[in-house]
Amino acid sequence: MADETKKTVTVRQIRSAARRPAVQTATLKGLGLGKMHRVRTLEDTPSVRGMIRSVQHLVEIVEESK
Repeated sequence: MADETKKTVTVRQIRSAARRPAVQTATLKGLGLGKMHRVRTLEDTPSVRGMIRSVQHLVEIVEESK
């Protein structure tokens, strides 16, 4: 019942992680990304938002749902 009310955020990788610091590549892996145009739907938590913010130049938010 709580799973139905969880917020999610869908992100897409729009730029390559090549020639980027290792910490940014690791953050993309943590988000489930790593290859161009890959899309993942994640739970909208402060930690996920922080990860997205740290690689905001490499990803785009496609959709946010309530």
